Amino acid sequence: MVGHVAVGGGLQGSSTASVVVQSMTNTDTADAAGTIAQVYELWQAGSEVVRITVNSAEAAAQVATIRKGLDALGCNVPLVGDFHFNGHKLLQAYPDCAEALAKYRINPGNVGKGSKRDEQFAAMIEAAIHYKKAVRIGVNWGSLDQAKMAQMMDDNGKAANPLSADALMREALIQSALESAQQAVDLGLSPNQIIISCKVSNVQDLVLVYQELGKRCDYPLHLGLTEAGMGSKGIVASTAALAILLQQGIGDTIRVSLTPEPTESRTKEVVVAQEILQTMGIRSFTPLVTACPGCGRTTSTYFQELALQIQTWLRNQMPVWRAQYPGVETLNVAVMGCVVNGPGESKLANIGISLPGTGEVPVAPVFVDGEKTVTLKGDHIAEEFQQIVDEYVRTHYADGGKLRAAKSSIIPIVAL
Repeated sequence: MVGHVAVGGGLQGSSTASVVVQSMTNTDTADAAGTIAQVYELWQAGSEVVRITVNSAEAAAQVATIRKGLDALGCNVPLVGDFHFNGHKLLQAYPDCAEALAKYRINPGNVGKGSKRDEQFAAMIEAAIHYKKAVRIGVNWGSLDQAKMAQMMDDNGKAANPLSADALMREALIQSALESAQQAVDLGLSPNQIIISCKVSNVQDLVLVYQELGKRCDYPLHLGLTEAGMGSKGIVASTAALAILLQQGIGDTIRVSLTPEPTESRTKEVVVAQEILQTMGIRSFTPLVTACPGCGRTTSTYFQELALQIQTWLRNQMPVWRAQYPGVETLNVAVMGCVVNGPGESKLANIGISLPGTGEVPVAPVFVDGEKTVTLKGDHIAEEFQQIVDEYVRTHYADGGKLRAAKSSIIPIVAL
């Protein structure tokens, strides 16, 4: 953990230029080898912080082994321990676990009930102080402190202008987060070690909660639509919510909580989070391909196949290119399907190709930084175009970025 003064999480203080992408494993943390493999895969995909479940003695006992295994692979990604119900016991019983983690995620609604709640919360904060770790106060509307909610409902019922049920739930989330953060500070945790999240699964509720949080605190804020769903529904819902908040300067870290399909890689949530930030112009992670949607002029699927092939190849190259060619993530490639917009879009990209549409001359002009350089034809257009892209990367992004690359490897407290 780097000693970094966290910027504010709200409208007045946040800097979206530093928004960090997080993800979470779905392995059993007691399976050290499986967890190492998935964390490494997420890191290779571009996740800058990875959260793991620490829910049992067996899981806690493997955390230090997981950290060592990742370090041996050259993977320095910070690990966040997700604690519920028994976190206070696990942090005390397994000091190697407490030391190996970069941050502890604490859900105020699942820390304990009644008189035990404050005692068990304090034990976790004291561990964070002792080991100099960051803490995320992570409130979730599915696990709100029931005693607090009951008291607020009683008070609301007596109010002259009571809040609606939805507004009361949002207020309960906000109060739970801010009161727990203040309690942590009162126990001795530095405000610079605290980040807050208040997750819901409804887009409009998430926006309203974080807009209010942004007004009422200076803590860094972690954004995410919880239980966003599967496939296009999860992607669209997460994008809608996060884009609104990021555009307003709210948010320091993000996670896209997608439910993976049975055979789908967990890394999809990382890709979606990166593409939200990149398409909004906030950060760049990997070269993007501009491609036309196709129409009656493009009855061949060749340009679609080439666009997919190039985009997949570019993303697969990034684990190597990220270190060798700093700045390559800003590269823009265009793969167009006919003469209508093909040449124009190709000229606007760093490298573009305008493939022949239906009935057009079977040649493909290539444009590099706005200038036509070559016309490809025949059966090997894809391979030849890929060689042109590869050559461009090697000649335009080599050297000159070592300092920037070194700086980008530092993860400040705000990113945890």
